[in-house]
Amino acid sequence: MKERYKLPCNIAQTLNIVGDRWTLLILHDILVGNETFNELKKSLDGISANLLSDRLKHLEEAGLVASSVYSKHPPRYQYTLTDSGRELELVFDALLVWGRNNLDICYKQLVHNECQHEVELQHYCPSCKTNVDRADVSPVPVEEHQLNK
Repeated sequence: MKERYKLPCNIAQTLNIVGDRWTLLILHDILVGNETFNELKKSLDGISANLLSDRLKHLEEAGLVASSVYSKHPPRYQYTLTDSGRELELVFDALLVWGRNNLDICYKQLVHNECQHEVELQHYCPSCKTNVDRADVSPVPVEEHQLNK
């Protein structure tokens, strides 16, 4: 994929990886268990086979998806998320909650399995071991010496 954004911004650089059409939907489909090309193609109504193939290759190169051969003749692959790809689950949860609050029609909601009530997303500080209000967090520039870690 071509780099669309040259901004020194985490959001812009993340969109360079996952911001193309269908990409987040492909990642989400793999997350929920559609792991073969045919399962993905069937689930993502409207995506062309060529585009799906292209996106899967890009996601492998970006380190978000891993593939393994499950049939040699003809070659067929199973796709799974890497640890980095699974970290996007929090992003999907945030999009579900945002959609619940802002879309005219809500298709899904994020509920607590035990009591079946909707959940809210929280910020957590592992240093203090406490939930933190959004008003008490700020994005800050990374120090130059930390950029190459």
